[in-house]
Amino acid sequence: MKKLITNLILVAAFFLVMNVESDGQTAYITSQHYAGQGLVSVIDVNTNTVKTTIPVGFGPEGVCVSPDGRKVYVTNTFANTVSVIDAYYNIVIATIPEAGGKPDGIIISPDGGKLYVTNNSSHNISVINTATNTVIALINVGPIPSGLAISPDGSTLYVATSCPGTLSIINTATNSVSSTIQINTGTGGVCISPDGSKLYFTNGDFVKVFNTATNTILATISVGSLPFAITINSDGSILYVANWNSNSVSVINTATNSVEATITVGTSPQGISVSPDGSKVYVANLNSNTISVINTVTNTVSNTINVDNGPYAYGNFMSYLNVGIPSQSKESAKVSIYPNPASTTLTLHSQLSILNSQLIITDVLGNEIYHQLINNSTQSTINISQWSNGVYFYQLKNNKETYRGKFVKE
Repeated sequence: MKKLITNLILVAAFFLVMNVESDGQTAYITSQHYAGQGLVSVIDVNTNTVKTTIPVGFGPEGVCVSPDGRKVYVTNTFANTVSVIDAYYNIVIATIPEAGGKPDGIIISPDGGKLYVTNNSSHNISVINTATNTVIALINVGPIPSGLAISPDGSTLYVATSCPGTLSIINTATNSVSSTIQINTGTGGVCISPDGSKLYFTNGDFVKVFNTATNTILATISVGSLPFAITINSDGSILYVANWNSNSVSVINTATNSVEATITVGTSPQGISVSPDGSKVYVANLNSNTISVINTVTNTVSNTINVDNGPYAYGNFMSYLNVGIPSQSKESAKVSIYPNPASTTLTLHSQLSILNSQLIITDVLGNEIYHQLINNSTQSTINISQWSNGVYFYQLKNNKETYRGKFVKE
């Protein structure tokens, strides 16, 4: 009971402004050129609007979201750093110095414990511990590594290199290359089927289908000119390929390994990802400064979103969980907590009086597990050291307003 109580208070402590109505579909788009600094545009997938922008390092390219949706990682190619974004507050909370040169692609392990970053100029992979935000290993691969994919169990990392084209297969337990497959033509994007049995990568003007059990090519699919990024939907039935020179997206049926549609998008499509519910595909168009939104039922562009210069968004830039902190009322933004995330104690602070407010915390099933009267007018410190890690929902109620949201204890 004590652990549950703590988790629930942490919800209130998290931020008394979060509206839980959002289903959490969010896109994070890196933009390369913005007055010498990079930006990440945060797009609400439900409304197809830019909610906010986040300054990051110079030349941001790769992006990935942690499995729990709480953090977003961005490679800053010209700054040789990785920015760590808190997805609740939409701010950079850490900057990781890169051990390699010109970091580009980035992917996170299924358990969220490690980041893998391709370093274009040093021809290696950085392995980053996400708990300490430090580089713990470097793995040498072929020249100009770019695309990354990881097996569902996290045991195998696949890295595509561009010149000459190779596919490096890495054992993540030993951080060593177990085999290297020559592809001849340069490669870019890589993605893996949900069951891990097939790998798909762009190669010349084709997509290659790779059997991960036998390390052999199963099929070659002709697509548009200079395909780069590639993504797959959640059930593995459809591939989407961004064709740089053709300004198009190829839609591939994985059962037949055939292109069933070609969709015209903006200029120089670069990054591509499927929305969490599978209803939309988002395409970052580098040279038209737009995001094309594709309706996956009709295979047509349903929206075009203007973003900052040079949208790149190389990697999985979609979030599947509730993130962001939309305000519930004009006054709610005056309430905050710190630190966040927290592990021992946290402080709830408000510019408003919260004296005699009721704090109610529930678990993910809706069961009420904590109920407390706040007895301090503007600030309250809570000991959470004995709480279990997890997600909880809160309500802070007084006779005028109710603030709702969620928090995480780690």
